Amino acid sequence: MIAIIDYNMGNLQSVINAFEKMGGKAVLVKNPKELKQYQKAILPGVGAFGDAMKFLSKSGLDLAVKEFANSGKPLLGICLGMQLLFKKSFEFGEHEGLGLIEGDVVMFDKSRFDELLKVPHVGWNSLKIVQKNPLLKDINDGTYLYFVHSFHVQTSDKYVSAQTHYGYDFASVVQKNNIFGFQPHPEKSHENGLKIYKNFMEL
Repeated sequence: MIAIIDYNMGNLQSVINAFEKMGGKAVLVKNPKELKQYQKAILPGVGAFGDAMKFLSKSGLDLAVKEFANSGKPLLGICLGMQLLFKKSFEFGEHEGLGLIEGDVVMFDKSRFDELLKVPHVGWNSLKIVQKNPLLKDINDGTYLYFVHSFHVQTSDKYVSAQTHYGYDFASVVQKNNIFGFQPHPEKSHENGLKIYKNFMEL
């Protein structure tokens, strides 16, 4: 049973549907006291970093997620959920994140872009795998996944499992021990996305 952390950000049903398609079971969890009952958890999300952290803090889910991560159980952040794992974001101001992985969330530097590139980064783009990660099992170097974001993570190379090129290389998949992050949306990435969720189920 996998907990999908519900903090009012994004289409959570599509994540649940992806697991059910593979015969897995995922449930929405909004009560912070209930999270520790589960063996795996996903922090999804689409939206603004500051609003997300406000809701997590107000509800007590921020402490519950930290406790879950510190217990050694697998935790997967997706898109905004991945960004929330880090210490700080500069999205519309400066906001403290969960601080589970060292690093910051910054806007794409358009000064390094070809004039044809736009922000947000929307659509299919490929992974350049740079380190082993159990969630990338059976995912080939160069595999395309679906992205929607204007901000990306800056972190130590030791946490980066895969990069993606959009104007320049940025960290698109990260891992720190039992904590995983994917900037692309597996649930929107067809068969390759389902492989990622299957790998998470099998951890």
